[in-house]
Amino acid sequence: MQIGEVAERTGLSLRTIRYYEEVDLVVPSARTQGGFRLYTEPDVQRLDVVKRMKPLGFQLEEMRELLGILGALSSGDDPDRDKHLDRLSGFWTAADERCQQLRAQLRIAEDFATTLRSHLPAD
Repeated sequence: MQIGEVAERTGLSLRTIRYYEEVDLVVPSARTQGGFRLYTEPDVQRLDVVKRMKPLGFQLEEMRELLGILGALSSGDDPDRDKHLDRLSGFWTAADERCQQLRAQLRIAEDFATTLRSHLPAD
């Protein structure tokens, strides 16, 4: 599929998808003779992983590492399986901790919004 369809499916901008290619994070699997990027379903899945990591504050290098681990584990023939599973566990722990932090921030923000609302006249 071409980049426009990928952008629509992932909710990422064309610019963001091109940037991820530029930094070798998610590179399209092929190009047409005219030079248009062509993405496969696994490419889209990798972009979805990156999209979900971004709000949790993961850095590009961490994203790259996790994509490599997930790719190796899904290959079915991973000689470093135990090492990768251990590192994957570390990513899960980090993601879980970051989600907890975001939930705490959301509670504070919701409390603030409630406080502001309480100062407005009733409708």
